[in-house]
Amino acid sequence: MPHPIRRLCLSLLLVLSAHVAHAAGDVLRVAVLSASPPVSYIDGNGKLAGFNIDIAHALCEAMEVRCELRVSTLDKVVDAVAAGEYDIAVVSLLATPERRRKVLFSKPYYRSTSVWFAPAKTAPETPGVRVAAVRGSAQAAYAQARGWTVVPMHSHDEMSQALASAAADAALVPMLTALALRQHPAVAGLGLTTTVLADAALSGDVCISIAPQHPALRTRVDAAIDRIKRDGRYDRINTQHLPFKLQ
Repeated sequence: MPHPIRRLCLSLLLVLSAHVAHAAGDVLRVAVLSASPPVSYIDGNGKLAGFNIDIAHALCEAMEVRCELRVSTLDKVVDAVAAGEYDIAVVSLLATPERRRKVLFSKPYYRSTSVWFAPAKTAPETPGVRVAAVRGSAQAAYAQARGWTVVPMHSHDEMSQALASAAADAALVPMLTALALRQHPAVAGLGLTTTVLADAALSGDVCISIAPQHPALRTRVDAAIDRIKRDGRYDRINTQHLPFKLQ
């Protein structure tokens, strides 16, 4: 065989091997958040913990791959997955049309709503209301579209301080974040109330985002979601971290 053809065949073999290695899934780069209790946070031992963290590990086990968890932020994670910096992101993303234009999404692994967290006297219709929302979130986009004064947060962990210091009049958060926020000592005595906002832009399917460079990975993630729901792992993780059953 002439050397140029031999080199071409070798190159094709290496490319194919790399593709197979990724398909076999030696390591899956998984984006997670680190300051969004109870779904993902740093525990007292300095380790990642929470509902999404355990879901990520369970999905990797179901796919027989090794998880490499990498911390990201909500305002950067979608673009990072789109660019192929991560294979998947387990960060409780609503599968909005804007996000679907950038990344692939798995089937839903739960459904979410959004919660208005504020003193009883502060309603969404209050003129000039200042609303804390995490950068890059569906809640921040909604608040901006409503014309509210958005107080941008880097993470959900910052919400309690923003409310306690009166830097924000209200917070708009996903339902699971509201669980941790209402129990935070900084806001426990403020008499804040929670109200579910029934708007399609703030509720719906929560999915795993997947790098568009790996479309076959979506099928594997979907199968893994089915598997952990079928074999009981999903329910055990749900019970461990949350006081109610997710739908």
